[in-house]
Amino acid sequence: MTVRMLLNEDEIPRQWYNLAADLPTPLQPPLGPDGNPITPEMLAPVFPMNLIEQEMSQERWIDIPEGILEMLYRWRPSPLHRAKYLEEALGTPARIYYKNESLSPAGSHKPNTAVAQAWYNKEFGIKKITTETGAGQWGSALSFACSLLGLECKVFMVRISFDQKPFRKIMMETWGGTCIASPSNQTQAGRDILARIPDTPGSLGIAISEAIEAAVSDPKGETRYALGSVLNHVMLHQTIIGLEAKKQLEKFGEKKVDVVIGCAGGGSNFAGLAFPFVSDKINGADIDIIPVEPYSCPTMTHAPFVYDHGDTAKMTPLLPMYSLGHDFIPPPIHEIGRASCRERV
Repeated sequence: MTVRMLLNEDEIPRQWYNLAADLPTPLQPPLGPDGNPITPEMLAPVFPMNLIEQEMSQERWIDIPEGILEMLYRWRPSPLHRAKYLEEALGTPARIYYKNESLSPAGSHKPNTAVAQAWYNKEFGIKKITTETGAGQWGSALSFACSLLGLECKVFMVRISFDQKPFRKIMMETWGGTCIASPSNQTQAGRDILARIPDTPGSLGIAISEAIEAAVSDPKGETRYALGSVLNHVMLHQTIIGLEAKKQLEKFGEKKVDVVIGCAGGGSNFAGLAFPFVSDKINGADIDIIPVEPYSCPTMTHAPFVYDHGDTAKMTPLLPMYSLGHDFIPPPIHEIGRASCRERV
């Protein structure tokens, strides 16, 4: 019995799938400080224009440049496994498959977009990239990508994770990245937080504020910011996961997929696997698509869908998102209920 399906290098997808082209209604636009939709020019100090164009693109398929494919070949295509022993343990007639994204150099799916973002930044003439990281997966991935392209990488890591996960810091530094505990004294946003709460454990919102401030305050204009989730162009780059999985399921002999399940935090992992199947669902396929979120941060099931900033200093545009707010206290687990931690697409 075959329990692992591989693809040859010449079978790697050569285009990303852009779900925005197939949505029945357009996404709500990001808003500027004045409450009006932002323009590409307003994002230019934060992202290179070639990525802004992808962020706003309505093209269904976007070619993957050869320079990016050459980097992706280091670990792609990734294997699809049949979880035969889990099936036996569960006593289920279902056939369960999982896509193994742990084989990338950084150990996660994050390099799929990190190498793409680094490549587009270099093409645009950018020399330095700033970002934030929580547990360290994204910071590791971007440090790896920047090392391949000769870019400087500065990562603001949430302080509690900086203290608890020294090996992630070592990975970033091994690839030439600079890892800084956030909040720090390197930005005004960080200094303001430290003045108010000197012993703060930090947060992803604080680290985002610091990373964006460090990018937009570069007097030479040689620095841009990179984000590892949430944004359209990040989801786009990750669809290589689901596109590969569809080819592999065909090789397994599967003619129909009934359920697609993925974990959902910032959305890049879930989108990468699920969006190509969402396209099938939009076109009439009978598929249940389920993002599963953590009890401790149940945004889709226990938060309002509102416009909000992604950072504490409110330097980012207002984005439509499920927002818990910065003072959110998670409800007790027994009040959430197991079924409510999933949302069907």
